Amino acid sequence: MQKQVALSFSGGKDSCLALYYLEQKGIEVTCLLTTAWEDQQTTVAHNEKCSRVRNQAERLGIPVHFIKTDFHAYADDFVSSLREMKHRYGIDGIAFGDIYLEGHREWGEKIAGQAGVEAVYPLWSEQENVVALLRDFVTAGFRAEVIKVDAEQLPENWVGRELDESFVREIVTYDAVCPMGESGEYHTYVYDGPIFRKNRPGG
Repeated sequence: MQKQVALSFSGGKDSCLALYYLEQKGIEVTCLLTTAWEDQQTTVAHNEKCSRVRNQAERLGIPVHFIKTDFHAYADDFVSSLREMKHRYGIDGIAFGDIYLEGHREWGEKIAGQAGVEAVYPLWSEQENVVALLRDFVTAGFRAEVIKVDAEQLPENWVGRELDESFVREIVTYDAVCPMGESGEYHTYVYDGPIFRKNRPGG
């Protein structure tokens, strides 16, 4: 099993829960990798401000490296950054927060292979287990808010909503929606939880 890995980090619930699971297994996450648009100060995954991800990384006590990229060079830039992290930190793996979409896993394994490291999926599970993952996130003490929704699948007024037990109870009533938002039904920002080593500013 890998001892030192980088973590593909969006700042949302999946990557934060992945970090939590890795720590539980005694695997050290030596750095975070976040893709950001070349000509903007926002992340590729959620269009989140890079400054907010930097704040998370500081409170986690783990260095974050932004991969500045665009659609055309995305894969190549990711591989180049992984090779740099392998040289700088001695990582032997790259962890992803994907859960059950095979296409996502295939992409990650291909990128990892090209960089000479192993792809690690701490959340990987059957689709029917996603509700348990979401409940684990909530009961572990994580605090997160919805920052973006697919308005064709969830109400727009869910933006700003907290992920708590009431959220879990309600989202499972949407039959066509993955409770973990695996297909982009909603995105989150995690602002507190068991993985953070420092308090929130002003907290």
